[in-house]
Amino acid sequence: MWTLNPVIRLLPAALVLAPTCVLGADEGVGLAGTLSQMILGLGLVLALMFGALLLIKRLSLPRGPAAASLKVVGAAAVGPRERVVLVEVGDKVLVLGVAPGQVESLHTFDASSFPKPSSVEIPSATGEGFAERFRQVLERRK
Repeated sequence: MWTLNPVIRLLPAALVLAPTCVLGADEGVGLAGTLSQMILGLGLVLALMFGALLLIKRLSLPRGPAAASLKVVGAAAVGPRERVVLVEVGDKVLVLGVAPGQVESLHTFDASSFPKPSSVEIPSATGEGFAERFRQVLERRK
C-alpha cells in the first residue's frame, strides 16, 4: 500500500484556502472599494460595447461612388421572406423583387414620371380621431 507525502495531502486544502487568505489580507478595502471596483468594471465593459458598436457601424456603411447614388424609396413584404423594393438610381426608379439568394428587376420608371410620396396626414391622437375612424369602419362592415 502506498502513502502520499504529507505535503501533497495538504495541497487540496491549500488550494481551497488560498483565495480566502488573500481576500482576508486586505479587509481594509471595504464596501466603498468593492463598489468602486464594480462600477469601474461596468464602465469598462460598457465602453468596450460602445466602441464595438461604433466599429460595426463604420465597417457596415456602404462605400464608393455607387453607394451615394442609390436610395431605397420604399419596400413592401409580399411573403415571409420575399419583398418588392423601389430603388432610385440616378434618374431611374427600379422595382425589384427580392427573395433569399435572388434579386430580379420587375420594372423601371423615370424618376421624373414616378410620383413623389405625398405627405401622409396622420390622425390626431385624440379620442375624436379614433372614434371617427372606428365609426367609419363599423359603417363599412354593415
